[in-house]
Formats: sequence, structure tokens, C-alpha cells
Amino acid sequence: MSANEWILILGMMAVTFGIRYVLFALADRIRMPQWMASSLQYIPPAVLTAIILPAVLLPKGEWELSFTNAYLIAALAATGIGVLTRNLLATIAVGLAVFFGWRALLGTLL
Repeated sequence: MSANEWILILGMMAVTFGIRYVLFALADRIRMPQWMASSLQYIPPAVLTAIILPAVLLPKGEWELSFTNAYLIAALAATGIGVLTRNLLATIAVGLAVFFGWRALLGTLL
């Protein structure tokens, strides 16, 4: 690697470390209001929904709300199992099994 590449990598490392260190160093001194702290629990589901929904509903870049959409069928099955069992491993296993099973079934039917 050239000297410019090393300088670039070290600069990115310094910026990343600096940003994170400042936040961790000041974490004990900053107190958030209770309403803000409690509202932060909704961020992970919102981000996960924003990532997954387009992949499920727009698998080829266009809306596909039909039984031929294996992503949609697997997502519905995984959601149902997740709500019923509250078991992450079972949710993932059922979602994957339904997805690949549905694609295999559609491959033989279509």
C-alpha cells in the first residue's frame, strides 16, 4: 500500500475513534429526560421494519403482493411464529423453511 492509503486509513480511524470516544466519555455526565429514554426503545423495530419491508414487498423492484412472492409468504409465516412462540430461533427456522419450501413448490408448479 502507498503512503497516501495509510494516511487515509489512519485518518478514518482517528475520526471514528474520536467521535465514539467523546460520546462514551461524556455518557455518564449526560442525562436524558425519561420520555426520550423510553422512546429510544422504538428505534430498533422501526429500523428493522424500514430494512425488511421493501425487501419483502418489492423483491424485484416492483410491488408483488401475490402468492408467488416467497418473501411475503415467508415473512407472514415468520411473523406468525414469532408472535405465537416469542422464540427467535424458531422464527428464523420457520421463515427460512417456508421461504425455501415455497420457492421449491413454486418451481415445480410454474
